[in-house]
Amino acid sequence: MKRAERMKVLFICHGHPSIRPGGTEGYALEVFNAFRQRAGVDALFLAKGGQPMARSGNVHLGTFIAPVDDDPSEYLVFTDGYDYDWLNGSVRNLDFYTKHIHDFLVAVDPDVVHVQHTQSRGYPILREIRNSVPDAAIVYTLHEFLPICHNSGQMVRPETSELCTHASPRRCHECFPAITPQDFFLRQRFIQAHLSLVDAFVAPSHFLLERYARWGIPRERLHFVENGRALSGPPAPTASRANRNHFGFFGQLNPNKGVSVLLAAMRLLASGDSRIRLALHGANLELQQREFQQFVTASVDELADVTLHGAYQPEDMAQRMAPIDWVVVPSIWWENSPLVIQEAFFHGRPVICSDIGGMAEKVTDGVNGLHFRAGDAASLASVMRRAASSPTLWNRLRRGIKGVATIEDHVASLERIYQSILAVRRAEEVVHAG
Repeated sequence: MKRAERMKVLFICHGHPSIRPGGTEGYALEVFNAFRQRAGVDALFLAKGGQPMARSGNVHLGTFIAPVDDDPSEYLVFTDGYDYDWLNGSVRNLDFYTKHIHDFLVAVDPDVVHVQHTQSRGYPILREIRNSVPDAAIVYTLHEFLPICHNSGQMVRPETSELCTHASPRRCHECFPAITPQDFFLRQRFIQAHLSLVDAFVAPSHFLLERYARWGIPRERLHFVENGRALSGPPAPTASRANRNHFGFFGQLNPNKGVSVLLAAMRLLASGDSRIRLALHGANLELQQREFQQFVTASVDELADVTLHGAYQPEDMAQRMAPIDWVVVPSIWWENSPLVIQEAFFHGRPVICSDIGGMAEKVTDGVNGLHFRAGDAASLASVMRRAASSPTLWNRLRRGIKGVATIEDHVASLERIYQSILAVRRAEEVVHAG
C-alpha cells in the first residue's frame, strides 16, 4: 500500500448537477467541494455524462471520459454505444469496465473511492475498483433502495402505490409479472455479490440502515452519518402576517414525491375560505410521463392559489423560501433523508411531511413540524388547514427547530471512516510483511 502524505478521494455519482439537477447530485458535489477545501486531501469527481442525463453524448468520438468544463478535478464518463441492463444494474459489454473505467482508475490511483450512486454505470464498477486499485478503500452511500427494489428503488408497488415493506423474488414478480421470480433471485445474488466488495456503507437515516441490514448487508459495515449541508448566508427573512397560509414544495416534480397528493389536497382546500397558497418549486417535470405532466399543469391552471416556479439553483433557495411559511414534503415512498427538510430547517420553516420512513425520522410531529397520513390528500388538507389557522402553532414549531448539520462536520465523519479502513489495511500489510 502506498503511503502518500495527501489522501486522494474519488467520488462517483450517477449525474452532475450542472447537467441534470437533483438532490443526490447536488449533495454529492457539495461533499466533493468540501473535501477539495480540506487540508491533506485531493478530491476528484466522476459523474455520468451524455444521454439520458444530457441531450448530447461524448464530445470527442471514442473518448469515454472527459473533464467538466476543463476542470482537472471533475470528469464525465460516457456510455455511448453501450447497452445497460436496468434489471441487474450493469453495462452488458464488460469492456466498459475493464477498459475505460480501469484506465481511469489506474491513472488517478485513489486511496478512497466513495460511490454515491451506481445507476447507469452499474454495480460491476465496484468489482473493477477492487481489481484496478486493490488497496483503495471503497465506501458506498445508500441514498434509496435501488439495490433492493427494481421499481426505481422506491419500494412502492407500481399497480397499487402500496408501500412495500420487504422484497422477495415472489413479491417482486408480482410487481413486474414479465420478470420471473428466478430472475429476481439472480438479480439479488448478482447485486449482493458486488456490494460485498464495499468496505463501508453510509446510511443517512436509521430507517434506511435497518432496511439494508435486514436485506443482508452486514450490520458492522453500515454507518449512520447525518447528511451535512453547505448552506451559507443568512436564513431567508420571515414575512410578517397574521395567518401563516403560504406553503411551499421544493424538489423533483415526480409522482413519488407526492405532488399529486399535494395538488389533490389543494383542490379540497379550494372549496373553503382559508385562502391557502401553494408555490411549487421543482425540476424535471418534462421528464415525467405525459399523464402526470398534464395533471400538474392542468391543476396549476385551475387552482388560483397554486403557482409553478420551476427549477432553481442552491443559491436561489433563500429568495424562494422568503415568502413561504411551511415546507411540505408529501412523498408517497419511504424516503431516506430528504435534503429539503434540512434546507427548510436552516431557513426556520416548519415542515409538514408524510408520516413514514426517513421523513418521520427527521421531522418530529408537534415539535418542529407536523405529520399527515402518507398518500392521503384529505389528511394533508386537514393538517394544512390547521397549520394556516394557528399562528401560535407556527411560532411554537419554529422554536422547536434545531441546527442543521454542517458540511464540515459531515465530511469530518466521512474522513474518519476512510481513515479507519485505511488503518486496518496498513495493519494487515504489516502482519503479512512479518
